[in-house]
Amino acid sequence: MHPTAKHTILSPAGIGILTLLFFIALPGRNLRAEQPMIPPNDQREQSDPDKDALQELIMNYLENLPETEESEADHVSMVEILESLAAHPIHLNNASADELRQLFMLSEWQIIQLVNHIKRHGKLTSIYELQTVEGFSVSDIRAIMPFVTVSDALSRRQFSRSAIVDEGEHVLFLRYQQLLEQQKGFSNISAEELLDNPNARYPGSPLRLYARYRFTWYRNISIGLTAEKDPGEEFFRGSQPRGFDFYSAHLFLRDLGRIRAVTIGDFQAQFGQGLVFWSGMGFGKSSEGIGIKKNGLGLRPYTSVDENNFMRGTGIAMQAGPFELTVFYSSKHRDASVSKKDSLTGKPLVITSLQQSGLHRTPRELAGKNAVQERICGGNITFRRNTLKVGLTGYLYRLGAEYQRNLSFYNQFDFSSNRWHAAGADYSYLNRNMHFFGEAAIGANRKMALINGVMISLHRQFSVALIHRHYHPAYQSPFAAAFGEHSRVANEKGFYFGARWQISPRLTLYTYADHFVFPWMKFRTYMPTRGSDYQMNLDFEPSRETKISFRFRRRVKPMNSTPGIHEAANGAHIRLVEDVCRSQFRLNISYHVAPSVNLRSRMEFATHTQGNEKETGFLLYQDILYRNPRHPLALTFRLALFDTDGFNSRIYAYEHDVLYAFSFPFYSDQGMRVYMVTRWRLHRKIDFYARLARTMYTNRNYTGSGLDRIEGPSRTEVKAQIRLRF
Repeated sequence: MHPTAKHTILSPAGIGILTLLFFIALPGRNLRAEQPMIPPNDQREQSDPDKDALQELIMNYLENLPETEESEADHVSMVEILESLAAHPIHLNNASADELRQLFMLSEWQIIQLVNHIKRHGKLTSIYELQTVEGFSVSDIRAIMPFVTVSDALSRRQFSRSAIVDEGEHVLFLRYQQLLEQQKGFSNISAEELLDNPNARYPGSPLRLYARYRFTWYRNISIGLTAEKDPGEEFFRGSQPRGFDFYSAHLFLRDLGRIRAVTIGDFQAQFGQGLVFWSGMGFGKSSEGIGIKKNGLGLRPYTSVDENNFMRGTGIAMQAGPFELTVFYSSKHRDASVSKKDSLTGKPLVITSLQQSGLHRTPRELAGKNAVQERICGGNITFRRNTLKVGLTGYLYRLGAEYQRNLSFYNQFDFSSNRWHAAGADYSYLNRNMHFFGEAAIGANRKMALINGVMISLHRQFSVALIHRHYHPAYQSPFAAAFGEHSRVANEKGFYFGARWQISPRLTLYTYADHFVFPWMKFRTYMPTRGSDYQMNLDFEPSRETKISFRFRRRVKPMNSTPGIHEAANGAHIRLVEDVCRSQFRLNISYHVAPSVNLRSRMEFATHTQGNEKETGFLLYQDILYRNPRHPLALTFRLALFDTDGFNSRIYAYEHDVLYAFSFPFYSDQGMRVYMVTRWRLHRKIDFYARLARTMYTNRNYTGSGLDRIEGPSRTEVKAQIRLRF
């Protein structure tokens, strides 16, 4: 660990001490919060939610996202929210809009319509009454059923040591993961060769180890510790004498009277539409068309294993009438590439990049571990009155060394400073059948970013969404994650139109069209360009047991021509760009051949065209899922055949995995992939998971590159996990 890392204000040991002090100081009375109480029969069922059904819902949601390489951290946060809601469902008849926003499968329009419907017509007596609420379809109701209840029973939940100890839940996860084939980084090497090149091999074992403990009391208290070791990193020796390479801990309290939330340790924060500050899930376009508005959840505990993109410190959110004030402070060390150090103290003076991988295996990688200190101080104030919400967000950012990036023409506006600040104002307003939202932000260089949108319900079966964004090429906010085509919130203008049309109770059409412009150059695009993105998704449910989906997507994004350099008449060399068009056709069929057996079939075809070069790709897979609530065993099996001309025509497909792990690989080249996931419920409180996945290529005799290269056409991964609840 970096020498200065031990001075981080909140270490895992510090979290344990703070947690102990919290329980000692916790009052036994006077501090209460009204919460819905589920009747005994529902409580018994909801306290042990069906994790297989939960993962099916998550899989369906992820399948609706475009091709993505989002970090596993984003998915973990999403699963945790849903799992908590499955155990302690939202009481629809008493839920606020903020509570309903945790159901991210609902749009802002649906949330507001539900709240207003209950105000006008009284409490629901059955969840199926949601069919009378504007914007809700039968599929929407099925999606939220595991996470909501309409019970009228209420209780006053007491914050006391005895109640927390008796009603709280402890969960422990232990996971092992490994590639069976030997990678070059783990192969034998002579001592002389290793001495000449210390970065030629990984010193640690090829195992990936993961451990996680979490205590929760309803949705009011969360205390957790997470640890991870990546393949190649040492474990309790050498560069890692403390065992795991990464530790994360948190203490999080919610709904303590006027105190909405308190966090100590590692956390995330989300505000507005993401122009200024948004950590965690930052998904944009999806196949649902109209799901474009972000619903910031404010402060949230961090429980994942991304070793750089989180905050470590403290934050508090307080309510005072229509105002809610949130302030937070973070101080931690993060990975960076150091180019200059103080000759006496060894303290970094200049860095050239902030690293993201979180891998600390070779001496080169270890040199950047926890290299620079990062401090963040910020806050948000929000005003709410009826259907109007207005918020202000701002932060100050400072690095402990000069940040001097290697800038070129195309990236000359990229963030390259050791001090920064940004601020913005966001709004949300509902007027009859129209919901308006947006945000405006300005950075330290006085460059702005602007986004505005509206969601309109034109008919009970037809809704549309429009969004316009204008991000200056020089606008910079390192923590922004707003809607857009580009991965960063900068250098983009665009207009998006999405629609959802429920043609009949069994047939629904989702579609969107997005036109965008990049006013300045980008990587591999050395002049201003424009592009488009179109998608159509048609869902047909002929019966409750069968669902058929068809998706078509076409994206056009210019890129430097291949080879990219042309000679002008005067002999000068110029660089041109040409349209790169990617089209995808997908047919997905899901059907139950028996109450406990579900078959899922998919056929997908993709084309990638640039100039005169064209690549095609094909994927065909068959899933077999066995789920029987009365049986402790659950099985998932997939056989996939793929054939693509190259990397550009790759095809992404979500795969089932063990709980709290995610696999969203792309299929490229030619071959076959097969995997099986099993879950065995050894006891009501003990679950064992295992996964075996193997990819076999027919057109090459190696996989991977560099130290990760495997000599041979196959790649096999095993994973095992146990979950204990007590």
